[in-house]
Amino acid sequence: MMRATEYVLSERPFVVRRTVRWGDCDPAGVVYTGRFTDYLLGAVGLFTDHLAGGGGRLGAAHGVGTPCKAMRFEFIGTLWPDDVIDIACSVQAIRTRSFDLRCVARRPDGSPVFDAIFSPICVRLDERVGTPIPDSLRAVLAVWLQPPSPASSGSSASSASPAFP
Repeated sequence: MMRATEYVLSERPFVVRRTVRWGDCDPAGVVYTGRFTDYLLGAVGLFTDHLAGGGGRLGAAHGVGTPCKAMRFEFIGTLWPDDVIDIACSVQAIRTRSFDLRCVARRPDGSPVFDAIFSPICVRLDERVGTPIPDSLRAVLAVWLQPPSPASSGSSASSASPAFP
C-alpha cells in the first residue's frame, strides 16, 4: 500500500496536508531548514494547479510565465519524522506585475509551524520581461484574496492567517 506524503485536504479553504518523512530530517531527527522550501513549493504547486482549474500551470493558462520573484519564511515550530502539517494557502496581495501567495502551516492541533509568502512575477512567454497581470488571471486571484486584517502588523503567524477547516 502506498501512502501519500502530500495531498489536498480541503479545497475551500485550500489546505494541503503534508507528512514529514525521515529523509527530510538530519541525524538528530529535526527537519532540515531547506526542506521547508520544498513543503512551500509543493503546497504552492497544488494551489496554483487548483486555481488553473486542475489544468496545470496557472500562468500558462493565462498566457504568461510566473517565475518566483521572492520568498519569505517565518519559522515558528520544529518538525520531526512523521509529524503532520496542514498548509493553508491564499492570495495575500495582487500588484501590477506580481502577486503574493501566503501559506501558513500548522499542526492538526492548530499550533503554528511556519508562515511563508511566495511571490511570482508575470513575464511574457516570448521574452523574459515583466508584464502586467492579465485581467483573466487577476480575476482568478481576486476570488482567493484574503481580506487584510486590522492586526496585520507584527508576527504574521497570528494575524489574518488563512482559514482552516
